[in-house]
Amino acid sequence: MRQIDVNQTIDNASFTPFHWRVLFWCTLIIIFDGYDLVIYGVVLPLLMEQWQLNPYVAGLLGSSALFGMMFGAMGFGMLSDKLGRKKTILMCVVLFSLTTVLNGLASNAWQFGLLRFIAGLGIGGVMPNVVSLMSEYSPKRNRSTLVALMFSGYAVGGMMSAGLGIWIVPNYGWEIMFYLAAVPLLLLPLMIKFLPESVAFLMAQNRQEEARALLQKVAPEQQITDRDELVVPKVEVKKAPVLELLRGGRTLSTLMFWTAFFCCLLMVYALGSWLPKLMSAAGYELGSSLMFLMVLNIGAIVGAVGGGWLADRFSLRSVLASFFMLASASLVLLGYPHPMWLLYSLMAVAGATTIGSQILLYAYVAQFYPADIRSTALGWASGIGRNGAIVGPMLGGTLLALALPHQMNFLALAIPGAIATVAIALVGRRVGARQPAAEAGAATQG
Repeated sequence: MRQIDVNQTIDNASFTPFHWRVLFWCTLIIIFDGYDLVIYGVVLPLLMEQWQLNPYVAGLLGSSALFGMMFGAMGFGMLSDKLGRKKTILMCVVLFSLTTVLNGLASNAWQFGLLRFIAGLGIGGVMPNVVSLMSEYSPKRNRSTLVALMFSGYAVGGMMSAGLGIWIVPNYGWEIMFYLAAVPLLLLPLMIKFLPESVAFLMAQNRQEEARALLQKVAPEQQITDRDELVVPKVEVKKAPVLELLRGGRTLSTLMFWTAFFCCLLMVYALGSWLPKLMSAAGYELGSSLMFLMVLNIGAIVGAVGGGWLADRFSLRSVLASFFMLASASLVLLGYPHPMWLLYSLMAVAGATTIGSQILLYAYVAQFYPADIRSTALGWASGIGRNGAIVGPMLGGTLLALALPHQMNFLALAIPGAIATVAIALVGRRVGARQPAAEAGAATQG
């Protein structure tokens, strides 16, 4: 009986139509995820007018989905270990799509907020499972590129939401935008048929025959028969308490990473929720205000791809610091009157350097910490950042409630970018301690 190492087979596989299929469906799900998340910023101006919402309540409504995302990421992440990645992903798609459709029937702010929270559970739950599935099936040499391409689906979904909103919201009302979330439900039979289950889950369930069939599609050049035994080498996982992130002279760097994550996600979600309303309050028509949101997400796609390309050629620290400086500068300049072409250019830069920085931050944390505490470092940085995402929409509501001059609103949104610039510049620095050689190398690469 021949033993076949599952991980090694996937790592060394050539890119096949099977990989295209996994990439297509995972990206499509992330696009729907992004559409549902950005939709609130698209409908907010009309919603505030129709329901006479004050900015504080509107800010809380914007954060309701983000609270749901936080709980959804934790809950559905654990559930997938019992049900499998495929079933969990499909459950999340049904949850956020169906609840978003029902959002269009909401008659008051509290119904709307509750439905947004439930939709957030699905939005937050689908992301880590789709990322895990894409990573699991990607050949090692293409893994980072494929995951980055899939992640760009968030910006594509946001762009679709803003683009459709420009035409639909002024002419047909905000409710139609939520009804369109039924599209993933119509595609559910195709997802059930073509989205593969995790090989690791099939192995854990002792479903060798199904695992062999999938592995044959991953590596068609290999002849995998019923007599072959699939094996997954056991890796000893050490528990890394959070205090390890603060030892070995890493205290300052860890705190600075947390600060950068918090500030970055605060800017991303404040802009995503409030940009159209801020621009309409400044005198721009609703169609033009929604166009700014669309350009922001177009810039995000360029930033995600271009930022990764730059990071491969320069240090991650210098690229991130430059991005955050550009983010602050572009946001400050957006508060002043400019020709439309310049405003759109500044908005694209803001999208590239805020949403693009979010992806680069994950890469920087993964490279900075040793392998045995890397997962802990990513989990805590992401968790701290999620608090920034929750604060962002509430900050936007507070700014609007204060009725500040237009330029002061954008100046307030630019301040987190300046703080993040300083934080990233301090990563890898030591105060009164020698830096171990291994970590010095990681900091130099960063």
